[in-house]
Amino acid sequence: MTSELDLAALLCSRLCHDLLSPVGALNNGLELLADERDPTMRQRCLELLEQSARTSANKLKFFRLAYGAAGGFGEMVPAEEPRELLLALTQADERLSLQWAVAEPSLSKPAVKVLLNLAAMGLDSLVRGGTLAVGAERSNGRTEIAIRAAGPRVAFDANVGKALDGTLAAEELSGRTAPAHLIRLIVERDGGAVQYHHSPDALVLGAMLPDPEGMIG
Repeated sequence: MTSELDLAALLCSRLCHDLLSPVGALNNGLELLADERDPTMRQRCLELLEQSARTSANKLKFFRLAYGAAGGFGEMVPAEEPRELLLALTQADERLSLQWAVAEPSLSKPAVKVLLNLAAMGLDSLVRGGTLAVGAERSNGRTEIAIRAAGPRVAFDANVGKALDGTLAAEELSGRTAPAHLIRLIVERDGGAVQYHHSPDALVLGAMLPDPEGMIG
């Protein structure tokens, strides 16, 4: 059984792994800028630094809402928040596009965590680019989430799937599979469900979560 402390450590490992590239690019850019004298090259260095800083900031904002306590929000999070985070991540790669189909003005914090982590899995699967479609709807006292990643040769780690359905052994959990384990814990705690289907050209992920008590609408 994985303890809360173990899961926190694994999620931190995933966060550090994903931030290593843009932060490393910042460091390299600063070193190049310090030695560069050509005005054109200095401008190019500054552009790369700006891009790396923006990528780092976007990833930190994403992890804050996907993994953290999402301070600054109440029990409900405006749907615009996860949309902007996913839009920033997809716009950073010209091979990716986002289709947003969430009409709800707000979603519960657990629903937002599940949505963002499932969406991140979808993005990870689009190794050759493609489209990430995100949908969510509240009806009959529950929130239903659907993610579809479509593109050429969609990849999906079988261990991530096992972590989602609870068949991955605790000792096999890693930074890569920890977000899937987090989703399963949230869904099980709230009495919901999560499922997935993978084919060579698409990955479909879905989750259902009961709305928190006292939720209006």
